[in-house]
Amino acid sequence: MKTPAMPLTVSKLTAAYHDRIVLHDVNIELPAGEVMAILGANGAGKSTLIKATLGLVPPLAGETKFFGTTLNKARKQVGYMPQSADVDWDFPTTVYDVVTMGTYGKLGWLKRSGQKEKELVEKAMETVGITDLADRQISQLSGGQKQRTFMARILAQDPDLYIMDEPFAGVDVASEKAIVGALGKLKEAGKTLLIVHHDLSTVKDFCTYVTLLKEGQVISSGPLAEAFTTNNIHRAYGFDQIDLGE
Repeated sequence: MKTPAMPLTVSKLTAAYHDRIVLHDVNIELPAGEVMAILGANGAGKSTLIKATLGLVPPLAGETKFFGTTLNKARKQVGYMPQSADVDWDFPTTVYDVVTMGTYGKLGWLKRSGQKEKELVEKAMETVGITDLADRQISQLSGGQKQRTFMARILAQDPDLYIMDEPFAGVDVASEKAIVGALGKLKEAGKTLLIVHHDLSTVKDFCTYVTLLKEGQVISSGPLAEAFTTNNIHRAYGFDQIDLGE
């Protein structure tokens, strides 16, 4: 029996902004059904890593494979939730329309949404508690509501690999609870997740794998028990931010 291809394999990935190298020879493997946190101090290259794997930042060297092939061939299996700061929130559209956009990848631009897509959208909005915001213009949303809207969009897409850039940034307590709940359901469903995260104290709550970055280089990457150690955190951040009880 053939072994299923790994959802994400990053090999010797190097990337730069202008003339400055921001990722150096990065190697990562993310097996199916695992939830990986990308961690590191500000400027460590976390978001750049996400964008380089997706081709949003052109890599200088190395390669990324999704399910054993290129992103173009695996695009329907991969979902991306960008940082809130990367989104044009003044664009005149509603929450419902934004979430519906998540269904376009599998549906195709020339086909109209049907009952199946409508049910996916409604279920996704219900999961993160924004059903009552369906007709709200996105420019009128709070920070937490914005994050929940884009979480609902990626849920409606229903990919096999979820790539999320700082899903908890700028959220209130209610939104954080809703997003954590959604992540838990994805984990239970056997989905694979790659999440840029910043709160070391909550990593163990929902993550099973970790990649720690420092100045664009991998300090450690692998299963939680192996990669997320006090020593590795000290190496990545320069000080002990959390007592792991070792």
